[in-house]
Amino acid sequence: MSWFVLVLSGVLEAVWATALGRSEGLSRPAPTVVFALALVASMAGLAYAMRDLPVGTAYAVWVGVGAALTVGYAMLTGDEPFSVVRLLLIAGIVGCVVGLKVTH
Repeated sequence: MSWFVLVLSGVLEAVWATALGRSEGLSRPAPTVVFALALVASMAGLAYAMRDLPVGTAYAVWVGVGAALTVGYAMLTGDEPFSVVRLLLIAGIVGCVVGLKVTH
C-alpha cells in the first residue's frame, strides 16, 4: 500500500508543480487552489509512505515520478520542446524509480 500511495503522491507532485507554473506567482485563483490542495495531499502521501519505506528511497521515487510526469506533460502540451534525447532522459528517470522499487 505504501508504494501505491507514494506513486500517487508523485503524480500529485506533478499536478502541484504544473499548477504552480500556471498560477502566475499565485495571482490566479483557480491554479493557486489546485496547487495548494495537490501540495498538501502530495506531502501527506509522502509522509504516509515514509512510515514503511526508507526516507531516501521514498523521496527519490516521489521526486522521480513527479519530475518525469511534469516534464512529460509539458512536452505533450507544447510548453517545453520535445526531443528524442529528452524522452530518453525521462525514461532513464523512470528506470531508476523502477530500480529502486525492485531493489527494496
